[in-house]
Amino acid sequence: MSAPEAAKLTFDVLSARLSAHASQAQCKQATITLDTDLAGNPQAFNPAELLLAALSACMIKGIERVLPILKFELRGVEVRVHGVRQDVPPRIESITYEIVVDTDEPDRRLALLHENVKKYGTVFNTVAPGTDLSGVLRRKDQATT
Repeated sequence: MSAPEAAKLTFDVLSARLSAHASQAQCKQATITLDTDLAGNPQAFNPAELLLAALSACMIKGIERVLPILKFELRGVEVRVHGVRQDVPPRIESITYEIVVDTDEPDRRLALLHENVKKYGTVFNTVAPGTDLSGVLRRKDQATT
């Protein structure tokens, strides 16, 4: 007899058009204004930017998840993400990222942290198969603090 399958996490978001200039997405107790204006809306994330924000949030959340497991000490994390869109067919063809960690941990531990981000990130592993996804995790340059 096989073990029962664990319950799968599910996610729900409700989005609605507010006007020709913006829409709104709601999840849990949070609301995000969406740029759905054909001319663009500088006060909101467009769909491609939301994808990049979701990827960067996935990376930060993955780091938060493994900090206690790895007993990894840090003072902060920044993620810079850059996407390139192709026109035909329209899609994000490549994404590059830089994860900057403010830490005194040795380089081998930084590499381990990066491997965990790549291996266990839900959004990372959803985006990676259909996109040229590459990047680095590096230590924050202490001279710029």
